[in-house]
Amino acid sequence: MSPEAAELGRAGVATVYEAYGRRGLIEESWDAVTPGRRTAGPACTVLCGPGDNRAVHEAMDVLRPGEILVVTLAEPEPVAVIGDLLATQAAVRGAAGLLVNAAVRDTAELAGLQMAVHTRWRNARGAGKEHRGRVNVPVRVGGTLIEPGDLVVLDDDGATAVRAADVPEAARAVRARIANEAALRARWQNGEISYDVYGLRAQDSEGSVTA
Repeated sequence: MSPEAAELGRAGVATVYEAYGRRGLIEESWDAVTPGRRTAGPACTVLCGPGDNRAVHEAMDVLRPGEILVVTLAEPEPVAVIGDLLATQAAVRGAAGLLVNAAVRDTAELAGLQMAVHTRWRNARGAGKEHRGRVNVPVRVGGTLIEPGDLVVLDDDGATAVRAADVPEAARAVRARIANEAALRARWQNGEISYDVYGLRAQDSEGSVTA
């Protein structure tokens, strides 16, 4: 993992998303199978065939240490495309995490892994192996286009992505945001309140409509 990827992983999804201009949010109702894990890594993408996980098996041949395996179907459905055995292979290959826009199963075993695992659904219904699918192609998940090598950040808040070429810029923006938040936190701890610091009281006193 590059130093910048590690830095964005430590910062977390919300900070990276905000610092990156509120771009890249992979907005679905993610289920964090491994709560408390915060990580980031380049995307290794998988586009599966309908109800199928053959492409996930193929991806194990190209998955590299530190990568986030991003798996989706063209029409996501709650079919388990990853279970204990495939997750074990990904872990042995050094994957930093799994982002599954479908279902996983064997969640008790997956919860014990060191990598982060986020999924749309948990379901015992297994996948077929009739459709080859495609590996390391652009995929769209949660309204965001993810290309192979784009940086994906995972934590309990969900997932977000940064285009590979933008990672240095995003890292600088994240550092600035963290510094600004630290300064604000110190002010709140000293008793100031955001209602005044952000000028909201003054706006209200000038006759702004309030909810």
